[in-house]
This record gives sequence, structure tokens and C-alpha cells, in this order.
Amino acid sequence: MTATNAEPVQLPTRSGLVIDVRTVRPDDEALLKDFFDHVSNEDRRFRFFTASPQLQPHQAKALIEVDHHKTESYLAFTPEGQLVGSGMLACDDTLETAEVAISIRADRKGQGVGWSLLNYITAEAKARGVKRLQSIESRENHLAIELEREMGFVAREVEGDPSVVLLETVF
Repeated sequence: MTATNAEPVQLPTRSGLVIDVRTVRPDDEALLKDFFDHVSNEDRRFRFFTASPQLQPHQAKALIEVDHHKTESYLAFTPEGQLVGSGMLACDDTLETAEVAISIRADRKGQGVGWSLLNYITAEAKARGVKRLQSIESRENHLAIELEREMGFVAREVEGDPSVVLLETVF
């Protein structure tokens, strides 16, 4: 089942929390800015590979202005409506290789939101016909690397950049 703006998909997390996942809407910019104010500085740096203390307008634009075919942006909410996770799937032109990126609100980490969102986005990638799903992580982002490895992603070095690692799963 695919999330849409009108029909969120309910996903259980490993902690028992249930999240509602939907695709991003054009009016979500303020919601995303507030969400990223509650993402740790370190996690914001890991997501955007920059040390900016807040979500920048060009970053918000990239999360919101997606084509909903090759690129999709997903938002995860608690039943009370709190935005707790943001994920993006970005496919190449042939829809054979895609990249995934996820951020979790700092006070919601460790509740299984990242696991459920990554699992959902992986299924979405498969449904689109993607053959190879990748994530580029800072070598310092041990939690994300561990989660992705647990889900079957294999890590390899990125030639020319020892600060990052490429994690990949092939379907």
C-alpha cells in the first residue's frame, strides 16, 4: 500500500508506536522547518552534509518540490499529529538505482521510527522497480549504518572520500 497525501499508511514500529506515513504536500514547509529544529545538530549534519543549525530554504524546497515519480518525500506522524520522521527516495532516470535518506526527531529516536520508515521506503523502491537502493552515510553515523546493515544493506568505501560510506541493498 502506497502513502498518498490523502491516504496515510499506518505502520507499527518495533516499540509499539504506530506512525502514519504520507507523502509531502506543498504546504508542509513550516512543518518541516519545525521538525528539523527538533532533529539533533549531528543528525541534521548527517542528512544534509552541512553544519547549518536550521533547515535552509533550498533544503526545504528539495524536500517539498518532488515529482512523485522518480523522487518522493515521506513524512511520519504520531497518532497525535506530531511529525517524527522524514524520509526521501530519489531514483535515477531509469528507476534502477535509488538513494534513501531518513531523519528522525531527536526525542523519538530509539522508538523504531527509523526502522519502520526505512522498511516502508525500501518496499516503495521495490514497487517502483528499483534494483539497487543506496544510502550515503557519514562514517560517524554509527546508528544509521548499524540499522541499514541490520536491514541487509552492505557497506563499501566511497573512492576519494574517506569520510563517507555507501550502503547498498540489491533486489
